[in-house]
Amino acid sequence: MNSPTTRTLRLLTANIQAGSSTRRYSDYVTRSWSHALPAGRKRTSLDAIAQLARGHDIVGLQEADPGSLRSGFTNQTHYLAERAGFNYWSHQPNRRMGGVASSANGLLSRLEPVEVQDHALPGRIGGRGVLLAKFGEGSEGLAVAVAHLSLGTNSRMSQLAFIADLLTDHPNAVLMGDFNCLADRPEMQALYQKTTLQPPGCAVPTFPSWRPDRAIDHILLSTGLQQRSAEAVPAAFSDHLALAMEIDVPSHALR
Repeated sequence: MNSPTTRTLRLLTANIQAGSSTRRYSDYVTRSWSHALPAGRKRTSLDAIAQLARGHDIVGLQEADPGSLRSGFTNQTHYLAERAGFNYWSHQPNRRMGGVASSANGLLSRLEPVEVQDHALPGRIGGRGVLLAKFGEGSEGLAVAVAHLSLGTNSRMSQLAFIADLLTDHPNAVLMGDFNCLADRPEMQALYQKTTLQPPGCAVPTFPSWRPDRAIDHILLSTGLQQRSAEAVPAAFSDHLALAMEIDVPSHALR
């Protein structure tokens, strides 16, 4: 419930695996073709993800195809925005795979951003990025970052240090995405030390989706924001569960 001093927002982060279906580890091999070809009921999966996104105010996407052969040349972030009724959307293509598939971070929002930035992240192998949307005016405005971090520890360390520098002057910040690591990993400490972002109060396992035992998808909040609830929910047949969270935001951060 909103009060005169706060507004409740519903957030969602989802690695959608470009609409592909993975229900067991063997699917990474037996269904590997679906990561390169425009088949495998991707449109049906996207429609299910749109239905999930519809109940939220700000949605961060990872592994959304920006319009390659794999998706039938469909910009999946744009498609989801239209199907779920979001007026504002942005995407950040950041990786091409063999000329047949591409991957992007995406943002869907019911609030109009004041500014949206995209930044390439450092790392041994390129193709990772962070999308930063600012709502409200000045450094007190809400800042929402969407990222997909590397599998390697050293690359993650440099990426998290980069993101920490981006968010260090924002007391009302959200960082969401697929971190590929637990929230208490050593490389996460630079983020907590340089910003007001805090580790989650309770880890919510999101991977693998068919038997989740690892909390590697996160929505981190700065100390100026208050979490109301958090839960993992299916994102169609992606190998990750989506993470949904309700938060209270100071009203002045959204002006």
